[in-house]
Amino acid sequence: MADDESIHIEFLGTGTSLGVPMIGCHCHVCKSIDNKDHRLRTSILLSKKKKNIVIDCGPDFRTQLLRAGVDDLESVIITHEHRDHIAGLDDVRSINYILKKSVEIRLSEQSRKALEKEFPYIFNPGDYKGAPQIDLVHLDEKPFELYGIPFIPLPVMHRNMPVFGFRIKDFTYITDANFIPEETLELIKGSKILVLNALRPKSHPSHFSLEEAVAIAKIIKPEKAYFTHVGHLMGNHEYVNKNLPQNMELAYDGLKLTIS
Repeated sequence: MADDESIHIEFLGTGTSLGVPMIGCHCHVCKSIDNKDHRLRTSILLSKKKKNIVIDCGPDFRTQLLRAGVDDLESVIITHEHRDHIAGLDDVRSINYILKKSVEIRLSEQSRKALEKEFPYIFNPGDYKGAPQIDLVHLDEKPFELYGIPFIPLPVMHRNMPVFGFRIKDFTYITDANFIPEETLELIKGSKILVLNALRPKSHPSHFSLEEAVAIAKIIKPEKAYFTHVGHLMGNHEYVNKNLPQNMELAYDGLKLTIS
């Protein structure tokens, strides 16, 4: 297939809500000199034919786009409304100002209501002319396509909160989950690349542990599994990878994949 038909994926961030290193922490991970132990808040970039789509825009959003060399943005897809996935929304103003265009924000009704409370000046700007210019698009369980990239929404649960993961051809991306319904597992099966959240080695009330994420990957049987939304308690990147099954590893900021 021609290169311009490929979908390019970059992990903009692979860290949990506090990021790694964590402010004030002096553990061996937070003090690591290995760049793969430095994790911004979780987000990925999808690109095809110079059209850019981001899944989640946390508080590191501006830094992430600058680091990835992103000059244009078509859409931001919101998995759920926790702050580490939406706090950078205001940064789309740069696209508004420089390219004179609005940015699509695709999100569930529940997430939209949360954004209205978090960013009231966007939804009710009054005479303020500097609010981010966004086009809201409703996200539900129906498959959709953006600029030649097909998305199958994957409903999962983050404790009591509904969250959307996505299957894009043979690539599946799920963050912030601790339960995957059987119906969603069926949608994931056959994926060649699986990305799944794994917060730490020990169990957690709203995230998969590393052991739980590995167990799910063994059920799905992808060619490759990556674990994201990683906290400092996980341990050093290199050490953890040495102890994972051969086809599994921790993702890291800046990791790039291509799917045809």
